[in-house]
This record gives sequence, structure tokens and C-alpha cells, in this order.
Amino acid sequence: MESSIHPLVQLAREAIKEYIKTGKFISLPAELTDEMREKHGVFVSLKMKGLLRGCIGTYEAATSCVAEEIIHNAISAATHDPRFTQVSLTELDEINISVDILTDSEPVRSIGELDPKRYGVIVKSGYKRGLLLPDIEGVNTTEEQIDIAKKKAGIGDNEPLEIFKFEVRRYR
Repeated sequence: MESSIHPLVQLAREAIKEYIKTGKFISLPAELTDEMREKHGVFVSLKMKGLLRGCIGTYEAATSCVAEEIIHNAISAATHDPRFTQVSLTELDEINISVDILTDSEPVRSIGELDPKRYGVIVKSGYKRGLLLPDIEGVNTTEEQIDIAKKKAGIGDNEPLEIFKFEVRRYR
């Protein structure tokens, strides 16, 4: 079964496991795939019994490569998501991990360009920013997607708003 796990998801799982056990970050793999060498924002989401258990990410590259983004964001999702307690070693076997690699964001000129199943959104107003990944269960309309992203950012209905879209490559 281990062999059917995508290498990016396996890297996230190994990073979490090592950090929970020792408090240390794993090293980058000796051999990086082309995808692991790229520079992109990455989100790592943890689900347990179908419910969110942690999700942390970067919408732009914050480290040297995708592999390093995965290591840092996987550990943060498991140990520093303020909505949840730290993941325990016993829980880890029950947790499903997904890794989303984000494309560069593009400005949205019209709401009609958006599709919540295909595109994630970033909303900005001044220094406030909110992001929602694409294809989130229960988010069926562009309006819902934008409203959730605005709430996450603390952006009010009457504040000026810039909207950006992006796509992801999702691995589970």
C-alpha cells in the first residue's frame, strides 16, 4: 500500500511523523523529482474521518523548492494550525493528507471567470488577504467561495476588493 502513495504525500507524512517523534525537521530527499524542485506555493491539508484536522499553506513560494514547502507546511498543519490541537502519533495513521501545489495567481476582471470547482481564490483589501482552495466540499458557488475567503481575511462587505484566481495540482 505504501507504494501507491504519491511521493509528495509520502514526504508530508514522513515530515509530520519525524517532527512529532523528535521535534526535528527531516532533510530534503536525496533525489528530488522535477516537481519537488519547482518553486510554488503549497497547501497541506489533513483530514480525519472526513473532517478537517489541519490545513496550512503558502500561496507563493516561501522556501527554496516545493519539497521544502511541503515539509514546513505539513509540520505546521499538524502542529500549529490554531483551530486544532497538535496531531498525535497515534492519530497520524488515521489521517488522510492532501498536498496542493498552487499555480501563480492571476487578477480576476469578472466574477464570470471563476469556477469554485476549478479555481481557488485570493481576496485582498489593503493589507488583508484571504484564500480558499478550489473544489472544497460544500462550496458550490463563486459567491460562497468569495464570501468565505473575505471572512477569513476579515474583509467587510463595503471594503474595496481585489480578487485573484489560481489552480492547483492536488495529490492525495
